Order: sequence, then C-alpha cells, then structure tokens
Amino acid sequence: MAGNAIPDIPLNDGNTIPQLGFGVYQVEPKDTVAAVRRALEVGYRHIDTAQMYGNEAEVGEAVRTSGLDRSEVFITSKLNNGFHRPEDARRAFESTLSALRSDYVDLFLIHWPLPTRYDGDFVATWRALEGFQRDGRARSVGVSNFQVAHLERLAAEAETVPAVNQIEVHPYFGNEEVRAYGHKHGIQTEAWSPIAQGRVLGDPTIVDIAEQSGRTQAQVVLRWHIQRGDIVFPKSNTPERIEENFRIFDFELDDTAMERITSLDQGDAGRQGPNPDTFDYLPD
Repeated sequence: MAGNAIPDIPLNDGNTIPQLGFGVYQVEPKDTVAAVRRALEVGYRHIDTAQMYGNEAEVGEAVRTSGLDRSEVFITSKLNNGFHRPEDARRAFESTLSALRSDYVDLFLIHWPLPTRYDGDFVATWRALEGFQRDGRARSVGVSNFQVAHLERLAAEAETVPAVNQIEVHPYFGNEEVRAYGHKHGIQTEAWSPIAQGRVLGDPTIVDIAEQSGRTQAQVVLRWHIQRGDIVFPKSNTPERIEENFRIFDFELDDTAMERITSLDQGDAGRQGPNPDTFDYLPD
C-alpha cells in the first residue's frame, strides 16, 4: 500500500498535511516504536504525538529506524499544559526537538487553551509558537481544543491564524460550530477521538451502513470523516487494525449514508472529552 494513497490537505501557511495520520495517544512508550514502525510500513506518513503523551522519543526512534527520510514523515507534537508561559513554552519546545532528535517538527500545537489558567493569556503562548515557525523549527503551528471565542481572540490579538485546530469530532459529537468557524477562516479541522474511543461502534446506523458497504464499522466512520474534509488519525496497537484503518481510500459513502451518520450528532451531550472552556488540568 503506497503512502501516496493519502490525500494531502493544504494549510493556510502554504504547507500541506496528510489527511490520514496515526495517533499515539495512550500508546505506552514500550509499545510505541513497534506501533509507529508498523504504521509507517503500512503507508502512514503522518504521526500525531504530544509532550503529555510521554512517547515523543519513541516516535522519533521509530521514524529514524524506519528506512524513510525524515522529510517523508509529517510529525505533530503539542505543548504540555504546564508550560504555557512563553519562556517555559520555549524550553518545552526544545525538549520536543531533543526527544524526537530532529531539528524541526512539522506541526506544533497548543494542546489546550486553559482559559482559567495563566490569567487566561493563551495569546502570549501562541506568540511563542509563532516564533517557532518564524525561525523554521516548526514548519506549521496550530492549536488544539480551541473554541470559537478562543479563535476569535487569537484573530484579534495575534499576527497569524492557526493552521489547524485539533478538536473532538465523531458521529455523536460533530462539533459543528467550531468546524464551521475553521472552514470560514482557513483553519483546517483535525478530529481527535474519531470513533469516540469505540463508543460509536455498534450503533445500529453504523452497523447497517458497514454491512451494506462490506466494510468494518471503523472504516465507515473514518471514511465519513475523510469525506467531510477533516484530518483524522486513529490509533491502535494491533497490526491488523492499523492496516484496516488505512484502507479507507478505495470506497466512498453515498450522500444518504453520510447524512445518516451526521444525523447521529447529539450536540454537547455527545461530548466525551473535557469541555475546553473549563478544562484546567496541569500535570504534576
């Protein structure tokens, strides 16, 4: 399976990002090298990690030992919630490059806005990320879990618009207001928890569409994301599942199937992760 089967999505800074990636959230460091190496063998060329995942070094090792050139693999990482103050953010970013053993990262994100922490000043944090992009050590910069109000504040007070906003999106929680704002302002949406950590699997609608299309339920849901234009990065430790999640570009869902899945949206009641307006977790 060729890596070029994955479409590239244009970013507002002139760069591109593979629409399908491999996520390593909750993948133990001891399992990360093997999982990422398998993903790269299958054809993934986009790996999504974060400082708070604790497995950046293992992602870097997997890429270095994959036989691929560093330039062939798009690597994303995210700022630890404990390091939002600009000087702390700069030191934390250096630690990411050191862990990856790379002189640049393709995309670096503010992991959470934390509006009730740091005097609510995520703009100063964002300006630090703008600096990483200016000096070339972050090819692109963006945010994660930002609400419309947070994005509007960046637009009013900062020099640049985030390239992406990585947010919770799945059939039970379409997060449509934030997606629509991003679409209008050139911010690409990345969908985390794309199958709601498996919660949507087994839904009668998903089961029925999977049976009709001859695909697995996970493939159907991931294909729904792809056709909506979002960037998605499922995660798995299972080699067979890693390959299965990659095989979503040789079929399409018709309009009726797409609408049936979209209609599963439960609004905010479908959210399974924290609410970014109130989430204030700082690691010990």
